[in-house]
Amino acid sequence: SADFTFYGGLYRNVKLVAAEPVHFSFNKKGGEGIYISTPVVNKSKASVHIKASITNNNLRLKQLVIATVLYDAKGRQVTKSLKPLMAEAGKDNELTNTIDIKNPELWSPDKPYLYKLVTSIIDAGTGKKIEEKTNSVGLRYFYFDAGKGFYLNGKPLKLIGASRHQDFKGLGNAVPDSIAKKDVAMLKEMGANFLRVAHYPQSPAVLQACDELGLLASVEIPVVNEITETDSFYNNCMQMQQEMIQQHFNHPSVIIWCYMNEVLLRPSFNNDKERQKIYFSNIEKLARRLENLTRREDNTRYTMMAHHGNYNLYKEVGLVDIPMIVGWNLYQGWYGANINDLPAYLDKFHNDYPAKPMMITEYGADADPRIRTAAPIRFDKSVEYATAFHQYYFKEIMQRPFVAGAQVWNLADFNSETRNETMPHINNKGLLQWNRTAKDPYYFYKAVLPGKSFIKILGDDKRSAIADSNKNYSSQLLQLAGNVSTATMLMNGRDTVVNFKEGIVNIILPFKQGNNEIQLSSKNNGITITDKRNIYFELQPDRFSNNEIAFKQINILCGAKRSFTDSAGNLWLPDQAYKTGAWGYTGGTAFKLTKSSIPYGTDKNIKFTGNDPIYQTQQTGLENYKFDVPDGAYELTLHFAELLGGTVSGLLYNLDAGGRVEDSSSREFSVLVNNKALVENLNIAQQYGMAVPVVKTVTLNASNSKGIYINFKALKGLPVLNSIQLKKKS
Repeated sequence: SADFTFYGGLYRNVKLVAAEPVHFSFNKKGGEGIYISTPVVNKSKASVHIKASITNNNLRLKQLVIATVLYDAKGRQVTKSLKPLMAEAGKDNELTNTIDIKNPELWSPDKPYLYKLVTSIIDAGTGKKIEEKTNSVGLRYFYFDAGKGFYLNGKPLKLIGASRHQDFKGLGNAVPDSIAKKDVAMLKEMGANFLRVAHYPQSPAVLQACDELGLLASVEIPVVNEITETDSFYNNCMQMQQEMIQQHFNHPSVIIWCYMNEVLLRPSFNNDKERQKIYFSNIEKLARRLENLTRREDNTRYTMMAHHGNYNLYKEVGLVDIPMIVGWNLYQGWYGANINDLPAYLDKFHNDYPAKPMMITEYGADADPRIRTAAPIRFDKSVEYATAFHQYYFKEIMQRPFVAGAQVWNLADFNSETRNETMPHINNKGLLQWNRTAKDPYYFYKAVLPGKSFIKILGDDKRSAIADSNKNYSSQLLQLAGNVSTATMLMNGRDTVVNFKEGIVNIILPFKQGNNEIQLSSKNNGITITDKRNIYFELQPDRFSNNEIAFKQINILCGAKRSFTDSAGNLWLPDQAYKTGAWGYTGGTAFKLTKSSIPYGTDKNIKFTGNDPIYQTQQTGLENYKFDVPDGAYELTLHFAELLGGTVSGLLYNLDAGGRVEDSSSREFSVLVNNKALVENLNIAQQYGMAVPVVKTVTLNASNSKGIYINFKALKGLPVLNSIQLKKKS
């Protein structure tokens, strides 16, 4: 039931291992027989503890020497230890060793210094090296303070980053290590210092990259949304937790082990409260078992559970008390209606649990990179709303020392088969697209997190809008991101000084038809940084009589307040009521679902198209549509889809939404264009089905200065129009 696709098959590297009779032990948990911990670390000294397990499959006792050599980052030997081992036949033999280091180099995100530890099995009689293993060692010490947050190497550090799902466009989960490493590198380049590996352990390359690049990390097992009340399920959870810890134990980047995510999201037995109490009790018991297991396996790291925003329920069930850190997946302003509820939620938890460390383990908003708007609103799927959402959350997070850290959901868009919305089968809350192209919110974080001097012109390379009244340009918002104080912007030969504050600057600029060259530059400490964009602008006339702007084509989303770029690169504009000399609709209202958080349109998957937003909004009950174009030949295209009818499943991740049954619409209407029938007796649902695109195109002449007039004649119910295109024929 989780909000990500469960791919099948073998999708990671597989090794066939051939070993000598004497070798570092393999075990059923996937560990490699060597476990490294650092019980003492400070600025003056450090101790590295090594626990090794050596298998002797010979028929007799074997006299061995276990050599441990530590090298610094330049390959120079720091210390060496030789310990004898009488390895009993036919069993695993354990050996422990501790080596001390004076004046150690400490590992941190700013300086991820790694030592190299080489552990060897040597035949004591012959001196022959039988096997050797190499591990990276990062020396760091850390703790969480419930009031002041996280401390690394004695200094406070706010843990800011993202969660990561592992799939990639065209590959599913079969992602090569090169992509996994690049993901971590892009997160690091953004200025982050933390990665939540969610909701399952991933390729070893991910944590290896965290070690090398300097990202702290948490890792978790996939106990998501609910449990199954069977011993086999409980035992599987325990086994997964052991496997995770033993396989990833030696990574210095890992500071937290996790084991449940939103496990009370959709509780079972809502109609049987007594039975539900038993279910909740079983969840609590499993959580305690996993907590105790984790602390036994590794007492050097913290534990954490991630809860969704139902504070009282997790408190009542007892899950808030169990882990060392509580993670909250919070979506006020997305699934929750009011973004301003976030501060009170954080403050209440801290006041109720002043001794419990906390993090925000998820927060985010959908950002369809094809959708833009000048008036962002919750659930419009626009990049602009997502950017504003992240600006608000980041500010509130940074103002509260007791919030130890926060992880954006998600680093990149990922596949989620049950989702519909503007990008069916994709959860697009990512800072990166599914193919890892960065979105605007990524650059916001790059502007506000520590890093090199940086400036960026945000938005798309191709835009469209209506010209200002009686002007040959359109005044449009342009967003800039940067971590500098000031920059100079040159647009079409005109200079403007820009002052940055809190990462993002909003500026209104006059865009002309065609190419608009923009250059942003800033000089800091004698170094000049620049960013350049060439934005092609399709300027639509405010009146068709405006001879300075040649009309070629316009694409309009009916009932929408957002723009959209389709797969062919066509730009679609939001609709408007009819204006004399221009264009627009007369009559009707924008389609809106009842009892829905969506501000307009539907969240249904439109069949047979990847351009769902063309059909997901609609003007309902309109009387006519008019274009006051000059005389000439035109191509007119009308797009329809029936948005009502059928059963829509409740989606688990929509925290405030259940399923719905929609009344079927038995609408029937005819459409006339310049008094000639384009389509008669159109019953979309009956003739084509629900949520299916219907396209009607006609070539016609506008004459006698009457333009193009489209009349919608209701026969039964209300006429609808989802989108409309008009193209001037050459």
